[in-house]
Amino acid sequence: MVWSNQTGIKEFSLLGFSNLGQLQILLFVAFFIIYMATLMGNTLIILIARTDTALHNPMYFFLQNLAVAEVGFTSLIVPKMLVNLLLEKKTISWSGCRSQIFGVVYFVTMECFLFIVMAYDRFVAICNPLRYTVIMNKKLCMLLASAVWTSGFPVGTLHVTWLFSFPFCRSLTVPHFFCDGPPILHLVCGDTSNFELYSLIGTLLIILCPFLLLLVSYTHIINTIFRMPSAGGRRKAFSTCSSHIIVVTLFYGSTSLTHFRPKSSYSPGTRQLLSLSYTVFTPMLNPLIYSLRNKEMRAALNRLLSRKRKCIGVSKNFQISKP
Repeated sequence: MVWSNQTGIKEFSLLGFSNLGQLQILLFVAFFIIYMATLMGNTLIILIARTDTALHNPMYFFLQNLAVAEVGFTSLIVPKMLVNLLLEKKTISWSGCRSQIFGVVYFVTMECFLFIVMAYDRFVAICNPLRYTVIMNKKLCMLLASAVWTSGFPVGTLHVTWLFSFPFCRSLTVPHFFCDGPPILHLVCGDTSNFELYSLIGTLLIILCPFLLLLVSYTHIINTIFRMPSAGGRRKAFSTCSSHIIVVTLFYGSTSLTHFRPKSSYSPGTRQLLSLSYTVFTPMLNPLIYSLRNKEMRAALNRLLSRKRKCIGVSKNFQISKP
């Protein structure tokens, strides 16, 4: 049966973790805790970077943008997944499905370009430190951030519009916990070879090309670090880059495996595990990686906690002194 996209389809069924039975309650608790940790961790990064004057520099400005993106990305997927874990009928509306696919493409594209900008910032800071403040001025930072945030709109719009222009002639059951492009593509009736070619080219341009630029940037950065005369300078330079390298590796590893082959032969379980890594786990790990491995961030967090303790102490003393 061929379904008309405009008249016949109102919702999709999401299989998600239906085969796990009662374990879905445990998954709900686990994913809820992870989601709360993600929100609190990334919000804390934004709060610290905005309130601590020692972190008012381009590196932490772009880190704030990454934290905002991670909150948006995980909030696009996880709340609906949590609701479906508690329901017997796990569905998502037609418009909701389109929104999720658009959001995934948008945020993946945006973060790919944001990682390039963050790498360029470290490249200038380490390879050309004397001109760092001149090159990475406020105007350029705002321009780069604006370009990053708008980069995903045309890609996401084209992807969703083209994908949902196909008729669907199979079951509208999606073997996934959210609407992602590859599982939806399996439901399409008709020749999708041109769309798959577009997806491959888009993936190469959006994921592989930025990754190659990152490799080139960090090759120059590492060469510059090894030429530094002092061991302390090398350690400090490596500490500012190591967190970014770890986050980039986690992100590119999972997204490339998922999106390089839109009609790949991955089993539903394998695809869900890969998707969990970049939609649920990576957004939670990023704040931990940046805070635990970054001395400046740890020091800023200690200053924030110290101010809070002082405020609490002053408030208690004031209450005690009141007649």
